[in-house]
This record gives sequence, C-alpha cells and structure tokens, in this order.
Amino acid sequence: MSSIEEKLSELSIVIPDAPRPLGNFAPYLIDGDYLYISGQISVDVDGNVHRGKLGESATVEQGAEAAKHCAIGLLARAKAALGDLDRIERLLKLGAFVNAVPDFADHPKVVNGASDFMVQVFGSETAEHVRFAVGSSSLPANAMVEIEAVFRVSPT
Repeated sequence: MSSIEEKLSELSIVIPDAPRPLGNFAPYLIDGDYLYISGQISVDVDGNVHRGKLGESATVEQGAEAAKHCAIGLLARAKAALGDLDRIERLLKLGAFVNAVPDFADHPKVVNGASDFMVQVFGSETAEHVRFAVGSSSLPANAMVEIEAVFRVSPT
C-alpha cells in the first residue's frame, strides 16, 4: 500500500474506481511530467450525485462536502492514470465550478472543501496550489460542484 493510500485509510476515505466519462473526451491526459484531469462532479462513494444550487437548495457546508467528493473523484482518476498515487509530486491547480444562484458569493468557501482535503492527504507543501472558483448557472446532473486538476508527477 502506498503512503498516500495509507493516509487515505487513516482518514477513512475509500477511493472508488474511476467512472467512465460522460462525453467524448479524455478523462485524463499525461503530458510529460504533468497529469491533467477532466472535471469531476460531486459524486459520493455510493455513486450518488450531490445535487443542488448553492444559495437556493444547498448550504455552503453541503457545497464544501460536495467539493471534497470532487477531490476524491480526482484522486480516483489520478490512480487510474498513474497506478500509484505516490507518483504525485505536487498538486498544481484546481479549477472549480459551483452551481449557484447569481448573487451567491461564497464560492471560495465551497471549494475549500476540496483544497482542505488535498492538504489533509498530501500535506501543505505538496498540496499548495493555485485555483479558481467561479459560479455557474448549472452543472451536469445538477451537481453542486465540478472540479478539474493539474498535478506534477514522477516518471514511471
């Protein structure tokens, strides 16, 4: 078991198998030392989508939990791409879309659910990243959150 998988086990986190993409695109792409992961919507370990619109039917706390599940989905994709999560050298970027009403203003608080989770898993140095968190009028499957990621990885 890798050290990252041991850390996930300590946190009682199960990394699910990566789902099939919902469209005609690559779920991930490795280019040299970089792993790009397509947007992951907020799906729990049972396959249920965290649905709702922030500022209307969902709270900031529910949104942050949904963002955490996006981050778990990102790690599922990374594991499918790399085979071993210990190949991740650094999280470089998260790009997040939050399904929200027009006057919602707490997008960063929602996306902190993913950022904080990555710091728990990788530590502050490896998980220090840049990001964006923007509002969206809708997301696939009425998901609360969708997040993409870029990692620097070690060669095989």
